[in-house]
Amino acid sequence: MKVVTILGARPQFIKAAALSKALKNHGIEEVLVHTGQHYDANMSGNFFKELGLDSPKHNLDIHGGTDTDQTARMMQALEPILKKEAPGLVIVFGDTNTTLAGALAAKKGAFSLVHIEAGMRSYLPNQAEEINRVLTDRISDLCFTSSFSASENLRKEGFSDPQIFECGDLMYDLFLQNWEKRTLAEGVVLPSRFALLTLHRQENVDQPDRLESWVRELQKLAEEIRLVCPLHPRTQKRLAAQNLNLPAQILPPLSYFQILGLLERASLVLTDSGGLQKESYFAKRPCLTLRENTEWTELLESGSNLLCSPESLAENFRAIRNESHRFPLLFGHGESAQCIAHHLALHLQGK
Repeated sequence: MKVVTILGARPQFIKAAALSKALKNHGIEEVLVHTGQHYDANMSGNFFKELGLDSPKHNLDIHGGTDTDQTARMMQALEPILKKEAPGLVIVFGDTNTTLAGALAAKKGAFSLVHIEAGMRSYLPNQAEEINRVLTDRISDLCFTSSFSASENLRKEGFSDPQIFECGDLMYDLFLQNWEKRTLAEGVVLPSRFALLTLHRQENVDQPDRLESWVRELQKLAEEIRLVCPLHPRTQKRLAAQNLNLPAQILPPLSYFQILGLLERASLVLTDSGGLQKESYFAKRPCLTLRENTEWTELLESGSNLLCSPESLAENFRAIRNESHRFPLLFGHGESAQCIAHHLALHLQGK
């Protein structure tokens, strides 16, 4: 009754925080391994304390470099840890380099693999996250999905129902548990009306022309609504290299409770983050997704989320601003962790 959970990025800390308590309740020993992919204190270390997540037993401190280099270094470091810990299951979340590295290391070591948040698809074959999530699904023994559409994606790709467990979204569990703890960072004074902005995806910030286009169009949007942006270290480096300035009130990376505090006060959200798209939905805030596509197709179908290119940003802003929105339940009822832990316990017991 032992699992190794491999994590390394903000959304994974959130999901693990919801799941870890449920694992303990089912008598499952959990060993946490932090790859170090997100190494800023507010994007990593402070999250563990804030969310009540145990400190990782193993911290690999691996970050930077190309995707290939980073993934390879993670795999090399994970191999002896998995061999030493000898878990009954290895758990990975989502679609980061940490996800793929953990999945490959687990299967190369002949360990059973669990993918939580399986079945998500953007159908952008060259997108780093899509590569990570598709490959991880392919080699997973147990696939836990957040929604019906994710389960259907897997079935269409030939996965059998015994592999698929539709338990809802762990991020919704944690959102419900912690919404009342929302707060603002000390000293932050916000405009009376603003949009919460985040921008960090490779396809947006690593291509100089693309980043310049976003900054130009955001400058136009800032004439209609104030922007507040917790700035990702990756984006900060790219902006500085191109001598560009976001037309926003810039904040450092924030803790989970501080992001919830911004969500409560924001009129809408502009983001290329998969996690923040969902959190904006949970908080009943419309969202403009700064991407060509999203794996969270349910949000598009709800009408509360619109995909944006730089060229369509202003038009979509006016469209979503003038619409009323409904936010029906799409990702379970806040009991995902118990559902997942129950199925994992049965699997570990050989039932």
